Amino acid sequence: MFENVISFIQLVYKTKNFIPLHEPKFTGNEKKYLDECIDSGFVSSVGKFVDEFEEKIASYTGAKYAISTSSGTSALHISLLLADVGRGNEVITQPLTFVATCNAISYCGAKPIFIDVDRDTMGLSPISLKEFLENNTRVINQQCVNNITGKVIKACIPMHTFGHPCRVDEIKEICDKYHIILIEDAAESLGSFYKNKHTGTFGKMGVVSFNGNKIITSGGGGCIITDDENLAKKAKHLTTTAKVPHKWNYMHDMVGFNYRMPNLNAALLVSQLESLDNFIDKKRKLADTYREFFNGIGCKFVKESSQCISNYWLNTIILNNKQQRDIFLEESNSQGVMTRPIWTLMNKLPMFKGMQCGDLTNSEWLENRVVNIPSSVIL
Repeated sequence: MFENVISFIQLVYKTKNFIPLHEPKFTGNEKKYLDECIDSGFVSSVGKFVDEFEEKIASYTGAKYAISTSSGTSALHISLLLADVGRGNEVITQPLTFVATCNAISYCGAKPIFIDVDRDTMGLSPISLKEFLENNTRVINQQCVNNITGKVIKACIPMHTFGHPCRVDEIKEICDKYHIILIEDAAESLGSFYKNKHTGTFGKMGVVSFNGNKIITSGGGGCIITDDENLAKKAKHLTTTAKVPHKWNYMHDMVGFNYRMPNLNAALLVSQLESLDNFIDKKRKLADTYREFFNGIGCKFVKESSQCISNYWLNTIILNNKQQRDIFLEESNSQGVMTRPIWTLMNKLPMFKGMQCGDLTNSEWLENRVVNIPSSVIL
């Protein structure tokens, strides 16, 4: 079966040469806008492209405000600080995520609590979240207190895994009940919608990534999206070294961060945004092609759930067991077809071992079976 899969992917991409997992595409005005940016002399964190990008990404997602950052990780870090997450607090997230999610929690001096995912979305399970909170916490003075540790659970970060929206409306309802701030990790889901609403706009804040492997990219970069004007202003202030605006004085009124996106990167993203709808259309057609093929050979292809529109950032298959997964990874990569397993569960990494966990049956099941296959836009 695996030889047929490898041959099919080579047929889809019309090559037997190396096929990357997700290759960036620069087919529009990228060079034109970069030249314009360079000629302007404004290549750092001030310039017209930063402002234009923030306006356009906010408009695209339906958020009122967008604050560009140097990376998705820095956007997560700032969002957690804006949620008043600090040393001694706890943050609920899923173990099946990229390490940046948990790193950002650690930067604040907080600790993650790992709650299971749903198998169909691979995102945080509202059922598991509700069960954990009912059995392990109590609300005191509008704060969610962990009965086991005595610490306050300040925030919850679900992830829209590989671009597939999780059941974020149910998660929000639960978080609101327990006075937990919802921050969406929408790093991978630009262009994905749940119940006709863009991912990242359900919570108090959402975070998007523009790393080199994302659906649109500036090589790096990220942004925070929010409907809260005060949070937006604080985010811009914090990410700009907390410098008080003045024509010449250097006055900083708090500890800030050099997390702003350079104008050069924003110039790339303004052009990339112009191609985003076309990219999503082609990626969804690629997913249709994969789905038809894998259904024909009896292998599970992960498709968008009910009431979801996925950007299909990374196409995903689920194999029968870990042994079969490992054989496929070895055979495909040895033949120049880049495939990758899902991440090692966060609670298994040395720095997060010993963290509190709910039952992680689904996460462990997926960890042993999930493989991402080539998902670059085919032009």
